[in-house]
Amino acid sequence: MYLAWNDKRTRQFVTNVGLITSDGPYGPDVMAAEWTHHISYSPCLIALNIRGDDATAHNIKESNEFGVNLASENQSLICSISGKFTGTKVDKIKILKEFGVKFHPAKRIACTMIDESAMQAECKLIRHEEIGDHIFFVGEVIEISADENIRPLLYHQGKYWKIIESIEKPPIEILDRIASLGEKFKK
Repeated sequence: MYLAWNDKRTRQFVTNVGLITSDGPYGPDVMAAEWTHHISYSPCLIALNIRGDDATAHNIKESNEFGVNLASENQSLICSISGKFTGTKVDKIKILKEFGVKFHPAKRIACTMIDESAMQAECKLIRHEEIGDHIFFVGEVIEISADENIRPLLYHQGKYWKIIESIEKPPIEILDRIASLGEKFKK
């Protein structure tokens, strides 16, 4: 099956927005990547899916590294700018600086990171592969920081969302019953 970009049937996913920073043939760049996922604890791995013609894809392939800045609830402007233009034609970092966005150098890779993001990870590329109409990049995290007081921005149905409230897990008596049923129906 082939779907058009932004097909409404795929808009039920809830994701974060990774602000992916890189430096390479297209210079310092940032892009908004909805498909940014933590995929392993040991080693700590983050995966991205990026179109192959994006400046970020070229920068990552050339430099073998990238930064992941999970957008915070206060960074929808950064996401909108980073997702609107291609870094092959527009210097998005300069636009963001015009809006007062602050950056700092990464500690262990040669690219910039975005201040006040919910999480910042510096990654070394360990694998990339074309899958469908995107390139699947996997990076090993070599430096990471997060501020639990800064909540991540959510993306759903083409809009940005805040985490408003948590939904409680079932009561302890239901959780205990689930555990006992797991024992009862063990294979």
